[in-house]
Amino acid sequence: MTTTRALNIMKSCVRHNGRRLRRDRSGVALIEFAISLPIVLAIGCYGTETANLVLMHERINQIGLALADNASRVGNMQSDNSSQLREIDINDALTAARIQGERWQVTQNARITVSSLEEHGGKQYIRWQRCIGLKKGANYDSRYGVATTDSGLQPWPAAPGKQVTGMGDAGAIVTAPPDSGVMFVEINYDYQPVVGAAWVPTSSTLMHYNSAFVVRDKRTFSQIFNPSPEATKYTCDRYTAT
Repeated sequence: MTTTRALNIMKSCVRHNGRRLRRDRSGVALIEFAISLPIVLAIGCYGTETANLVLMHERINQIGLALADNASRVGNMQSDNSSQLREIDINDALTAARIQGERWQVTQNARITVSSLEEHGGKQYIRWQRCIGLKKGANYDSRYGVATTDSGLQPWPAAPGKQVTGMGDAGAIVTAPPDSGVMFVEINYDYQPVVGAAWVPTSSTLMHYNSAFVVRDKRTFSQIFNPSPEATKYTCDRYTAT
């Protein structure tokens, strides 16, 4: 076979196979899928993380509202129709918040602070505080004042707590009505991504929510009671998840 003939045969094969290759569409979908997969995957991860972040914001807000509402209602009714708030009543309210957020490990990844903001003699006081949650530090502990652990354990005015002008962020300051009180709840929660931190659409994963309810009943604001058998005091020097 001459060199010229061999070249002609090779050219003929190339032209034939080239025409077959141009007509072949069997791998187009696979190639398109391979090209688009990273984009689709990125959009899916970002969308999943964004949706979970929004839902978590709503969950934390609802836990805070429920806790403040419960704390404003509980107490032991007396014969004169007044109500005495006991340590066990606050413990029950904190337990309800823990159970409500158990699926998302809220007490493991957050700090929850309940403050009794009260009016005494025309001044505002954080009369006492109770806390639950493992997180600690400036971003997690109360941002509006810290009452000592013995505050509210004795009848007023002994250990009166922390005097403040109110509680809350600028433009949303909460004050207690005259001769009454407000249950003020702070939750500082460290968001836990479901896909990864790289897909969280915000620079900070810290969620901060405040909730406040005026005390509903005729509560005795002289102190927080703890009759025998005494219940555990969830004072804010404790850092526990339960």
